[in-house]
Amino acid sequence: MRSAMPLAALVVCALARPIPAAAQETPTERTAAADVIRRVNDLERSLALPQLVARLTGKDPRRDAVVARARELMERELLAMADDITRHPEVGHKEERSVKILTDYLKAHDFAVEMGVAGLATAFVARYKNGTPGPNLGVILEYDALRGTSRDFHGDQHSAQGPVGMAAAAAVAEFLTRSKTPGTVTVYGTPAEELASPAAKTVMYSAGVFKGADVIVRSHSSTATQTPGPGFGSCCMNIDVVHYTFSGAPAHQLQAWDGRDALMGVIELFNHIDGLRKTLRPETKIQGIITEGGKAPNVVPDRAAAEFWIRYPDPIYLAQVLDRVNDAARGAALATGTKVHIDVDSSSRNGISVAALNDVAFAYLQQLGATKVEREPGRPLPYEETGTVATQIPGVGVTVHSSNGGYHTFEMEADALGEVGHHGFLLDAQAMAALLYHFATDAPYRAAVQREFAGLQGLYADYLAALRAAYPLPNVPDPTGN
Repeated sequence: MRSAMPLAALVVCALARPIPAAAQETPTERTAAADVIRRVNDLERSLALPQLVARLTGKDPRRDAVVARARELMERELLAMADDITRHPEVGHKEERSVKILTDYLKAHDFAVEMGVAGLATAFVARYKNGTPGPNLGVILEYDALRGTSRDFHGDQHSAQGPVGMAAAAAVAEFLTRSKTPGTVTVYGTPAEELASPAAKTVMYSAGVFKGADVIVRSHSSTATQTPGPGFGSCCMNIDVVHYTFSGAPAHQLQAWDGRDALMGVIELFNHIDGLRKTLRPETKIQGIITEGGKAPNVVPDRAAAEFWIRYPDPIYLAQVLDRVNDAARGAALATGTKVHIDVDSSSRNGISVAALNDVAFAYLQQLGATKVEREPGRPLPYEETGTVATQIPGVGVTVHSSNGGYHTFEMEADALGEVGHHGFLLDAQAMAALLYHFATDAPYRAAVQREFAGLQGLYADYLAALRAAYPLPNVPDPTGN
């Protein structure tokens, strides 16, 4: 485990980078929404973020004490807790053991826990008992494992997100009480991030669970230390999750003509989607599995099903892709003499990426000794992975190098138990604690975050309107005879 120097001993310089041109992910987005992006850039320049970051990351003994406390909690008990959860993976909505460990710890640190919020058995809210009126500092915890074919596993390091978040929450909560600083801390236990059916954070948001939070922080595993650019979240979390259930008629496989093969309907759907790919924009991602394929080789399957995750960087073109995939399913049913039921059971959307939060967190990660640092901001990304919350409440997702393996791999799980993971988790907790400290104690900083977030919210509708004009559908004439 690597040790970081105390913040007070570091040479503090203006670690914030010059403000880049806001860059959405695709050329179409950048061209069609050029005017909106220009206004985003104007907003960002008006915030004077390099100077703000330099001021916040300068000498501050009270902050250093909060950061040191977060590190102490991690080293004394929470890294071991993360290892324990890693070794006992539980998939979405079944995280009973992990949730008990996390909530027992929160109760021992003066948090009142409410279980089963929003009708989700393994979701919870923990409120600091000694909080006072003032900024409500939110911390999101995740704890579900990936579903694997050989075994379930923590190949995305969600096992550490709970301990990391609790270290920051407890350190800041103790500071609020000790210093008599107005404010409180609320911890949100969010299950089943790897399951999109239903999107747990969206369910919780709709039930009012996040109401009253002024800012939200979370951490996530990363193969590099990164920060997103400001703007509207793009790519991987604009998802439509769709279930396609095909119905046929059973028969003996030796007389298959007496039935209609639902599995062939599913197979044709995969074939039809492959046929679509060359006429879809290259950023489109369509990923599917067969979830039902029949029960016996000698019986024509009268029921088969597939689940697809359809992704695109923005929701406007994503809607067109969904229509085409649904048409492919209907065509597969017609081609095989079967029938198909289409169920779009959840839609996740990206949110708003706030530089005033991202840049401060990133500056602390660099000060604390992060590895594999990518100094240029990447595409805009929200802090949570359904987008619903991130369009309504400002927040930051801290992503420090914590694995040399790829996402959703056994290598990333192994790294959670080793030096690279432990080093990253320590930095996550300390950077989150520092940022929450500033939000609680620095009114001008809070105002800058709120002004940037409100400005981006106001531009989002214009951004979507610009994109609607960028994706015209081709005119396909009716065929004519010879």
